[in-house]
Amino acid sequence: MAAPVNRFKAALNAGQPQIGLWVSFGSPNVAEMLSHCGYDWLVIDGEHSPNDLPLMLSQLQAAAEGGTHCVVRVPIGEAWLIKQVLDIGAQTVLVPMVETADQARELVRAMRYPPEGMRGMGMLGRGARYGMIPDYATTANAEVCLLVQVESRAGLAALDEICSVEGVDGVFIGPADLSADMGYPGNSAAPEVQDAIRDALGRIRAHGKAGGILVGGAQAGKEAVANGAVFVAIGHDVGLLRDGALALRAQMG
Repeated sequence: MAAPVNRFKAALNAGQPQIGLWVSFGSPNVAEMLSHCGYDWLVIDGEHSPNDLPLMLSQLQAAAEGGTHCVVRVPIGEAWLIKQVLDIGAQTVLVPMVETADQARELVRAMRYPPEGMRGMGMLGRGARYGMIPDYATTANAEVCLLVQVESRAGLAALDEICSVEGVDGVFIGPADLSADMGYPGNSAAPEVQDAIRDALGRIRAHGKAGGILVGGAQAGKEAVANGAVFVAIGHDVGLLRDGALALRAQMG
């Protein structure tokens, strides 16, 4: 019995656009509800949201009900944390602020069991179905998916080298941090930032890797796909609730 097939990774490898949504509330109920809404993937955000490991586990379990693939964004690319996230059942991990090929290579090693990597051989977690997948250690490497987040000028300068690292499955462009680093904090729509994003997506695609990005809305999502992005998040749970609540209140005058 082998590790579960990572449908999201297979779709990226096939170049099939995957439309997703950010999940920031840290609520299993929200994750479960959104898993039934037809998105290809959800990001359980551990960087800028009130999430810890048990809460991430609860959201992975809740979202499994709807069958939507869950990507876990860790707060930092540390091997010990990646190991724990994989053990609780995440198969796809998004790592923020990657700026060098050497950093990307270490992240690949953290994602994989020896001899290809350095992931610890714990077999009792949810990822291995609590020890009930006998071939997990020999098959899991093929099914984990590493997404690295490039969101600085240094990262863009090293983008071609990062894309050349075997085991990096996708490169996510972080528009908010990138715009700040380029001198346009809070203004990712600045023409210079958008030009840099389009150039980056083209370079990622030229290397045969999947490019990704977070945008605001369906039209921006369609434009991102047209510019070469394969996995695109078109909004977040906080914005959907906030905007819906504001609009409803405004209707009452």
